[in-house]
Amino acid sequence: MLSIEKYQEAFLDFLRDYSVVKEPKGLYDPIQYILGLGGKRLRPVLTLLTTDVFNGDYRDALNAALSVEVFHNFSLVHDDIMDDAPLRRGKETVHEKWDINTGILSGDAMLIMAYQLFEEYDAQIFQALARLFSKTAIEVCEGQQYDVDFETRNDVTIPEYLKMIEYKTSVLVAAAMKMGAIIAGASEKDQNSIYEFGRNLGIAFQLQDDYLDAFGDPKTFGKQVGGDIIENKKTYLYLKALEFSSVKEQERLENLYMVETDKNEEKVFVVKELFKSTGAAEATKQAVKDYTNIAFSVLETLGVAEEKKQLLKDFGTGLMSRTV
Repeated sequence: MLSIEKYQEAFLDFLRDYSVVKEPKGLYDPIQYILGLGGKRLRPVLTLLTTDVFNGDYRDALNAALSVEVFHNFSLVHDDIMDDAPLRRGKETVHEKWDINTGILSGDAMLIMAYQLFEEYDAQIFQALARLFSKTAIEVCEGQQYDVDFETRNDVTIPEYLKMIEYKTSVLVAAAMKMGAIIAGASEKDQNSIYEFGRNLGIAFQLQDDYLDAFGDPKTFGKQVGGDIIENKKTYLYLKALEFSSVKEQERLENLYMVETDKNEEKVFVVKELFKSTGAAEATKQAVKDYTNIAFSVLETLGVAEEKKQLLKDFGTGLMSRTV
């Protein structure tokens, strides 16, 4: 087993060797650009780590890990177009740097490239990976549509929100881990267990992201703190605040999310105070712990050595104590 940093290094070396510098440049330059913007590389690292956990060779999983990363970045390119987002990881988004048509076409090519990377595997593994990938890809699209639908709805429930983040975020984390198990030849039971571990960890990860968006340190978070509040996103924090608040507080919070204002700093401050006073902030932190603990309980069912279970647990603990 390697350290997380070593898996990251191995993946980045493989990514650098995966050249998409070819003609026509109008198609491939944006792909090279988005893949080079950095990010946590969380999902591909999980594919490599999981392959090792189940006694496979992580190097055999590099193509699958890259497929996951290419797909993830494809979804970001298209999401940024839908959100009209100007920045991604502090740099211009693809559609801003080029144009919308380029973002659409280069994104389409990335989705196809993600499938092509499975062609390096033998027929049985290829089939298993492709089946899992197709299921995951359609769920990510469903999650994005739920997210879009929620923007114009004022009756979003917490179960609906949790389903949205499961599909939009956590199923890809879960699939990344299951791919590693498939490549390592793990049993079907262990494949399904590691998927459940990743799914629950992914939900915890997104809830932590919701919390950090409001209460993170601007110096370390890497995004504008309070961005979700400014954009009126109905996050777990917001929904919990509505659940716990008085009628008067509900009206105030709903009004803040309906009225356009140029006093964003004041709005963020007031909403954050409501998140704290209603108990929504603490409830969100508790939900992160709860989903992390559910993920950890799944590890008990894995047929691997205790030190490998501990490694996965340590990874999850580190992920949930992050400030970025």
